[in-house]
Amino acid sequence: MNDSTTRKTLGLKKKAAPAGGGTGEEPRKRSGARARQAALREHARQIRPEDGAEAESPKKAGTRRPARPDQPARHTDSERTARPKSGAPARARADQPYADRPRPDGPRKPRADRPDARPPRRATLDARPFARRDAGTDARPDAPDTEKPRVQRLPRAPRQPRIAETFEVFAPCPHGLEEALALELQALGHEAVRAGRAGCHFQADWAGVLRANLYSRLATRILVQVARAEVRDEDDILALARDTEWERWFGPEQSLRVDTSAIRSPMRSLQYCNLRAKDGICDRLREREGARPDIDTVRPDARVHLFLDERHATLYLDVSGESLFKRGWRLDKGEAPLRENLAAGLLALSDWPPDAPLLDPFCGSGTLLIEAAWIALGVPPGIWRPFGFERLRAHDVRLWRDLKEDARARIAPRLEQPLVGCDIHPGAIEAARANAERAHLSPDTIRFEICDARQMPPPAPAGWIVTNPPYGERLADEDRDLWPEWASWLKRHYGGWWLNVITSDLDLPGRMRLKARRRHPLHNGALDCRLFQFELVAAGYRNKA
Repeated sequence: MNDSTTRKTLGLKKKAAPAGGGTGEEPRKRSGARARQAALREHARQIRPEDGAEAESPKKAGTRRPARPDQPARHTDSERTARPKSGAPARARADQPYADRPRPDGPRKPRADRPDARPPRRATLDARPFARRDAGTDARPDAPDTEKPRVQRLPRAPRQPRIAETFEVFAPCPHGLEEALALELQALGHEAVRAGRAGCHFQADWAGVLRANLYSRLATRILVQVARAEVRDEDDILALARDTEWERWFGPEQSLRVDTSAIRSPMRSLQYCNLRAKDGICDRLREREGARPDIDTVRPDARVHLFLDERHATLYLDVSGESLFKRGWRLDKGEAPLRENLAAGLLALSDWPPDAPLLDPFCGSGTLLIEAAWIALGVPPGIWRPFGFERLRAHDVRLWRDLKEDARARIAPRLEQPLVGCDIHPGAIEAARANAERAHLSPDTIRFEICDARQMPPPAPAGWIVTNPPYGERLADEDRDLWPEWASWLKRHYGGWWLNVITSDLDLPGRMRLKARRRHPLHNGALDCRLFQFELVAAGYRNKA
C-alpha cells in the first residue's frame, strides 16, 4: 500500500441550528428495558421531588385550566396518584406525611358544611342487607369524628324457616288391613293417621308423600287430595274440576286418566260423573295453557281419582301410578297368586318377628316368602319400581334420589334365620326361584324345596308358619283328607310353632281339629276369607274340635 494514499476518517457533522434559536440538540432516545427504567425514574422524579413540593407533569403544565371561583380546584394527575383511596390508610412520604400536605383548595370542610354535599348514607337491613364495613366512609383515618359519617347498624332479624305444605292423603288397602296400615303409617312418622273404610287417611308434606310410596308395604296406592266440595249434580262436579289448579301438577303435553268410585252417592251414572270431571280438567288446561291433554287409559302420565259420597265430591291426584303391590319382580304366577301387599299384611297380622324362622309349606310362586325376605333385610318395597309422581311437574329429582340412597344404605347384607318354602308341584318351585332372583335375592336367602307339606320336617325348633293353602276350586275331591293328615303331622313335629292360615273355608279349624286363638276377616280378591291363628303344642288338641 502506498504511504501517500489519503486516509479517510469518519466524522459527525453538526446539524444546523434551527431558525427559532436554541442549541439544536435532541435528547437521546432509548428503547427496550433501559427506556422503561428511565421513564419510571423520570416519572418518580416528577411525582416525588426532593424538596417536597407538588410537581406537575410537563404535558399538563401548560394546558391546565384555571379554576372557577364557584368550583373547587381540580387535582393534577400527580395529586390523584398520590392521594390514597377512600377508606384506605394514608401512604406516608419519605419526608412529609400525607395528612400534613397543603390542600390546593384550602382545608377540607366537614361534609355537612359543604353546599354540594349529599346526606350520608345509612346502612340498614332493608336497604343493604350485606353492607360492607367501610360503606359510606371516605374520610381519612386520622380525621376528627365530625368528618366521619355515622352508620346506623340494625340487628339482623332471624331467618324464618319455610313451612312445608301439608297435604291430606288417602291410602287404600285390602279390606281387613286398615288397622295394620295405620300402624305402619304411624311408624313411618306420618301425622293424623286414622283408619277408614278400605284405607287410611293421614297428613304429610311432599317428602312424606314420597316416603309413603317408597316404604308402605300394605297400601295399594297413595292419593293426594287436591279439591273437595259439596255437590248436588254432575254440573257441580264439572265446576269443581274446572276450578282446581291442575296446571300445577301436569299440562297438556302429558296424557291423562280419570277414575271414579262412590259410596252411597245419589248420582245416577258414575260413568257420566267421570266424563264431567274429565271435561272440567281438560277445559281448565285449555283455558290456561291453550291445549287439552290426551286421554290414555293404559299408561297415562297423570291419574286423577274422583270419589263421591252422599254429599261431597273429592278429587285426588294418584301419585303412585301402577298399584303399589306391583313391586316389579313377580312375573311368574301360580294358580292362585297372592298379592304382595296382602302377603305383607298376613305377616303383619300373624305377629311374625323378622328375626324368627318362617315356613310356607304351600309356597306356590314364593310371594309370601319373598315379602318376608324384604322385610327382614329392610328392603323398601318401592326401591326398584317407577312411580307416577316422577312424571309430574312438581317432581323433585334430588329429593327422590336422596330418599332412595338413604334407603339402600339401610339394607342388611344377609339373614340370620332361615326362610323355607316347599310345594308339591315342581313348576311352582321353578317360578318361585325365578321371582326371588328378580327380587335381587341371593340363592341362599330362601330355601325352596319340592316336598309334600305332610312330610316336611321343621327347619328350626320353633318359628312361624304363614301360608295360603289350596281351598275352594283348587282343592280336588281326592284331597279332602289333606287337612286332618297335615294337622296330625304338625302336632307331632311342630310343637312350639305358630300356625297362620288364610282360607275361605270357614270350617277349617274343625277339619284340622284345632282351636283358633284369633281370626281376622280379610278379602283375597273377591273371596271373603279368614286368617286363622293356631298355637301348636306337641301332642295337644287331642280329641278337641
